[in-house]
Amino acid sequence: MILQKFIAISILSLVFFNQVFAISAQKLEPLPSHRDSTILITKIIEQNHYKDVRLNDEQSGKIFDEYLETLDPGRTTFTQGDIDQFSQYRLKLDDALSKGDLSPAFSMFQRFNDRRIERANYALKLLDKPFDFSIKESYQFNREDIAWAKDEKELNEIWRKRVKNDFLTLMLEDKKEEELKETLRKRYNRIIKRTNQFKAEDAYEFFINSYLRTVEPHTAYFSPRTSENFNINMSLSLEGIGAVLQTIDEHTVVRRVIKGGPADLSGGLHAGDKIIGVGQGVDKVEDVIGWRLDDVVDKIRGPKDSIVQLQILPKASGAGGSAKYLSITRNKIKLEDQQVQKSTLEIPDGKQTKKIGVIEIPTFYMDFAASARGEKDFSSTTRDTRIIIEELKSENVDGIVVDLRRNGGGSLIEAVALTGLFIESGPVVQIRNSDGSINVDKDEDSSIAYSGPLAVLVDRNSASASEIFAGAIQDYGRGTVVGEPTFGKGTVQTIIDLNRFVKGGAKLGQLKLTLAQFFRVNGDSTQHRGVIPDIIFPTADDSDDHGERALDNALPWANIKAAAFQPSGQIPPDIKQVKTLHQSRIKKDNGFDLLLSQAERRDKLLDKKAISLLMSERKAEREKQKIEQNDQLNKFRVSRGMETATIDEDFSSNEDSDPDENKDLSDKIQEILLRESASILVDINKTVSKSRVTQQVGAKQSGSHL
Repeated sequence: MILQKFIAISILSLVFFNQVFAISAQKLEPLPSHRDSTILITKIIEQNHYKDVRLNDEQSGKIFDEYLETLDPGRTTFTQGDIDQFSQYRLKLDDALSKGDLSPAFSMFQRFNDRRIERANYALKLLDKPFDFSIKESYQFNREDIAWAKDEKELNEIWRKRVKNDFLTLMLEDKKEEELKETLRKRYNRIIKRTNQFKAEDAYEFFINSYLRTVEPHTAYFSPRTSENFNINMSLSLEGIGAVLQTIDEHTVVRRVIKGGPADLSGGLHAGDKIIGVGQGVDKVEDVIGWRLDDVVDKIRGPKDSIVQLQILPKASGAGGSAKYLSITRNKIKLEDQQVQKSTLEIPDGKQTKKIGVIEIPTFYMDFAASARGEKDFSSTTRDTRIIIEELKSENVDGIVVDLRRNGGGSLIEAVALTGLFIESGPVVQIRNSDGSINVDKDEDSSIAYSGPLAVLVDRNSASASEIFAGAIQDYGRGTVVGEPTFGKGTVQTIIDLNRFVKGGAKLGQLKLTLAQFFRVNGDSTQHRGVIPDIIFPTADDSDDHGERALDNALPWANIKAAAFQPSGQIPPDIKQVKTLHQSRIKKDNGFDLLLSQAERRDKLLDKKAISLLMSERKAEREKQKIEQNDQLNKFRVSRGMETATIDEDFSSNEDSDPDENKDLSDKIQEILLRESASILVDINKTVSKSRVTQQVGAKQSGSHL
């Protein structure tokens, strides 16, 4: 996960510049080291990657398409004429890679740079002309399935609508015309500045990673500069607001919000949100669309206890939606905020109330340094969970829910050890290497910390080590898994230092290589498919578009021979009956109504490929979105005993919203699935108790006939 975090914080470059200063880009040529690293990388991939991949004409075509997608994902830069000229390379990139010949790749990159500068200059000229927003026309912002513009005239029309949309979007944010034009001038000039800042190293990294993505999505190349900055970036990545960012097209997008960090505690920032403006304290928010990612990150970071203002375009609002403003107090993510946490829930059960313990595990952590020093009380997920289990047992809880939502993984050692707290002993995960050999990681400790009723709550962001734990609990029949199908990250990566293969102090960078795959004890892989819950929540309807299932060239699901293991022997619940009770309950729950309506509204907005450029229509759409969202939130607020809010007070659209109220509402929304998981566990206990009574009665009757 650290490597994924790092990759997200190192992509493209855009910085402020005020004058048009170039009509074509500087010439870039590959370096001698690029030839050496290319030959080395292709050999390592063919000889050591978990997936058997050969460079041939078929693979060359895939690399060609991926490289074009990397350079021009929105199909707004190249014309069909450019693509026709590039087509001479379609079946030659495999041979070029094998020889370390990068001239085709650099030729395409040079054309990309020249076209980018042409487009930016054209956009700047458009700002000198008036736009008519009373004309009914639309802007096709999603062009991934549309052919490239046939010529410059058609491309100009695409950019006319793009600039008109940028103009209208800022108008609807109440920007004055001169301020608006100045914002856009800066934005388009940053394209020119950014283009002329590209170096040969950037061009090489673009191309070689396009090749590696056609192999498998978790295999990647780090340039020498990227590799040298790794430790610096990682030490800084947990400071500021606690969010992992990436660049998609020209937007800074939240890839993940780190649990326990300032952004998470604010309740207002979520994965998929776009950060379109940043300000310091009470200062004016500055437009950051098109900025270099490093520059956005630098602007967001700052001294502990200082305030950063973010202008956010929520993922759920879709293109053209209303922006919201969020104030976050910077802080360093504290270790205790990432540690295992406990709580309890009171769940009605007829005339009684059951107490269910909750163990929230944000990540699988272990203080390896302290362990190596021989410290007995070093921090670890398993050690901390064991302590919490004893505390919950002393509180006489009727069951425990282990909450793994948004847990992206961590230490494999901890995943195995944590499983051991709930099973007697035995294998936990199988690991198949690229040579076909299989290793089995086992829990060797026969003691059990907790043998009572257990549920494991997962979601689409539960990955890697989380999937190993949830899968093992399910395979052993030790507990019931509820929630959404998990992420499906079932592969193992290692970092290879390319410099160690050459002499003379050359700097070639590093290669992150996939070399193994995880398998459950029942023989099924966690890869691609993830762990399928025993009881799937209705919020999982769109989970097929998430995780490994949404990644191109991801390794497929597979299975191997099951490991030798002994199931727990506990009485299985009547899942059919539990599902019936679950479905009946959520039909009456305003919380689930809210979650499902939000998902439905988000899906509709994300399915849109075009947006109106008619001002009256655009305003009406935005107001309708606000009203629908606020009405649904108010129904939920009333059901949870909270005060209702007007549209102006709604945290999703108000610049002066109260962070405490935002967090309170966010917490209550997060609790919807947790309370339902606890209710399911209560239902499971009842069905198991009935089964146990039936078995006892049956045993007595059988005995009386002897």
